[in-house]
Amino acid sequence: MLLDYCCRCCGFTLKRHGPFSLKTTPSDTWVVLQNLLTCMVCFYSLYYIVVSLCIGLLRVHEINSLTPFDYTTQPSWQNPKYLVGVISTEVTYILGGLVFAWIVEEWVWDYAITVTLLHVAMTVAVMSDFPSAEHWWIALGSGLAMMLFGGQLLAYKLFNNNFVYPAELQNF
Repeated sequence: MLLDYCCRCCGFTLKRHGPFSLKTTPSDTWVVLQNLLTCMVCFYSLYYIVVSLCIGLLRVHEINSLTPFDYTTQPSWQNPKYLVGVISTEVTYILGGLVFAWIVEEWVWDYAITVTLLHVAMTVAVMSDFPSAEHWWIALGSGLAMMLFGGQLLAYKLFNNNFVYPAELQNF
């Protein structure tokens, strides 16, 4: 998302969109922001759906409503709260990559990194502290890697033949 927006503003040529002028139109900015908002809503909707399923499957009776932002839970494979947090994070990132591929087509990696950075910023804001727990960063990093590879691979497979490049237009 950030790269997409910066390239549009600076007039760089992108494989998908072609060259842009130095003046970014409001519609370009709105498309990027709309895609980002859609990705954020989908990410957190998926997260809470998966958390609800994990709570039911693991029969956890007490859970914090700030689960996506809680990095203070003690890591233990015997702790059901920790398992809910880790499983829901990883499953959300995997499914999120697939959903992002559908929303933004080939720009999955850009939006995935932006959503993760916004998630870290929101975690800092909600918890009023910077996350220093290694287990939280490992779960976040591995989830992001799975989102990037899974989503980008799906986008490549789904949309590889749908793109029209400027060189192809000359032969049309």
